[in-house]
Formats: sequence, C-alpha cells, structure tokens
Amino acid sequence: MQLQHSIDGGQPLTPATVAALDAFIDRVEDAPAGSVALIDLTGVPAPTAERPPLAVVNRWERVLRRLERTGTTTVAVVRGDCGGTAVEALLTTDLRIATTDARLHLPVAGGGVWPGMGLYRLANQVGYARLRRAVLFADAIPAARALALDLVDEVTDDVATATSDAVAALARSAGPDVAVRRQLMLDATTLPFEEALGRHLAACDRVLRQARTEEAHDVAVLV
Repeated sequence: MQLQHSIDGGQPLTPATVAALDAFIDRVEDAPAGSVALIDLTGVPAPTAERPPLAVVNRWERVLRRLERTGTTTVAVVRGDCGGTAVEALLTTDLRIATTDARLHLPVAGGGVWPGMGLYRLANQVGYARLRRAVLFADAIPAARALALDLVDEVTDDVATATSDAVAALARSAGPDVAVRRQLMLDATTLPFEEALGRHLAACDRVLRQARTEEAHDVAVLV
C-alpha cells in the first residue's frame, strides 16, 4: 500500500501545515505492513518570508521527529527548487529521489541558515566539513551535488518510474522494524560503542525470536 502527502516549501509554516503532516503520519501508522509513505517535496519560501512563532516551530520539529521515527519506510520525491519546510522534511526520510533540475535550499532566517534541527540532521547525516559553504553562505545545492553528498539517493528524468520501482522494491524487502534499524544508524554517530552494543543486541534478539516464531508457525501449518 502506498500513502502520499505533499509539502510545498514555498508556503509559510502554519499550524495547518503541522496538523496536515501529523494527520498523514496517523494514516501511515494505521496502514498495513509493507506500506510505503511517499512525500512529494517542492517549493522555496520568498526571501522576505517571516518565520512563525516559536510555539509553531516547536510543534513542527516534534511532528518531523514523529515522521523520522515512524515504523513505515518513507520515500521523498524532490521536484525543482526545494527549501523551507520541504527540505526539512526531506532530511527525515529514508529514501530520496530527485529530478535532474532539483536544487536544495537550506532554510534561512535573519540573514543566515535557520538554526533549527535541520542543521542537526545535516551534521548527523553528512557532516559539517562537507557542507561548510552551503551552511555559511546558504548556497543552493544542485541535484548532482546533493547526490554526491548522499542527501538524495537517486537523480532521474523519469521520477514516476524511479518512484514506482523504489516503492515496489521497498514493499518486498524493507521488512519489519524499520524504525529500529533507522534509529540504530542515527545513534551510531553519537553513542559510544559500549552503550550502542546493548541496543544492537536487543534488536538482534528480537529478530531471532521473530524467526523462531515464524519457523514454529510453518511447522504447525505443515503438521
């Protein structure tokens, strides 16, 4: 099953924006196993756009964190210029497909890059050393550069086919506990080995117990 949502980064961040994504995540979490969440992203805020009150920003960051931790695989499709809320959402997704004309614009405010959790995710996923210029000068990142930085996974002229192929492949192979595996990878850059070890062993134990349960079920069916 494929569920779809669109975010226009050219639109201001409002309570309605937060509520719409929150409602989409509700649908995703209620979807059957093997579902894939597809998020279309495009649009860049006007240079004069004002940032919303901090309370709205806080709710937006919380719903992005909810998206980042959902148990369903998420796929982002970036079309053209992508900034603001759209690029912030991009950084929370699992698989990212971009058109050849796509350009990522880091959110800006007050004459510099917006100091929200997007910066945290960029450092976690890419590293400041590889993004110094983009952060210091708020330079747009073209699709080819975004691919080299692993900010996107595929750049294509045929987004429809690439997306369809990715969704079909993920539905077959992503498996359960996507959220656990995702979080283990995200934690790897910040947790010491000794602390991470217990979490990885717990995840391994869960997989082994699931395998034993499935084997027992198969034997019972054969009998």
